[in-house]
Amino acid sequence: MSKQGKAVTMNQLKEAKKELTRFMMKYKFALDEMTTKIEILEEEFRYIHEYNPIENISSRLKTPESLLLKVQRKQLPININEIKKHIMDIAGVRINCSFQKDIFLLKEMIESQDDLKVIEVKDYITKPKPNGYRSMHIIVEVPVYLSNCRECIPVEIQIRTVAMDFWASLEHKIFYKFEKEVPSEMTTELKKVADTAAELDQQMEALHNESLKYTTEADESQLFGSLRFDQERLQLPNELLNSLSALQEKKNS
Repeated sequence: MSKQGKAVTMNQLKEAKKELTRFMMKYKFALDEMTTKIEILEEEFRYIHEYNPIENISSRLKTPESLLLKVQRKQLPININEIKKHIMDIAGVRINCSFQKDIFLLKEMIESQDDLKVIEVKDYITKPKPNGYRSMHIIVEVPVYLSNCRECIPVEIQIRTVAMDFWASLEHKIFYKFEKEVPSEMTTELKKVADTAAELDQQMEALHNESLKYTTEADESQLFGSLRFDQERLQLPNELLNSLSALQEKKNS
């Protein structure tokens, strides 16, 4: 029965399900598109550059149950247009990086893609939350091409270091274990742990930067001697590499 006391017909239920399916499908496609973009960046770093800042990529699409809870929490009308307007994290991608500098590097790369429109940026790295939470949140609109239209769908991207992600995961578990009423002594300890994790990030980044000074001739020989695609290592003939190097020198002269 509806709130007005009228019975909902089978056809109405079918149409409602179809509308919700179409709505969720668009977010799924936008999530696939955004994940692919990030995976391409990850592969480019792996193949071309000497350093890959991306440790892990994960994604999630809110379930209808989770979406309903958020609608109720925000006291929104159960209306597709209102949901799309006010809830920006239905589709989400999380990128874990090795170091804090990588977060800003990836942020710039994502923002530079001209088919994406940046809607909002929340920098909890420069200005952490009072509880110690650190992360970079970016909401972008991703174009989704369907059979009869093009629609821009919001996707939330979270970028954080492995240490930040570990802390956030632990804090989330504690938060829900105590049903959002965490004892004050635990919140104080969590803040201390967040600060310790931030110090660890800085120390590890400094060690990484220092290690770059110790590149050996053997490292360089291995770097230039082969190409690696997926699980296959392809040897580079010296003649081919030297010829390409000579052409590059001519272009630069």
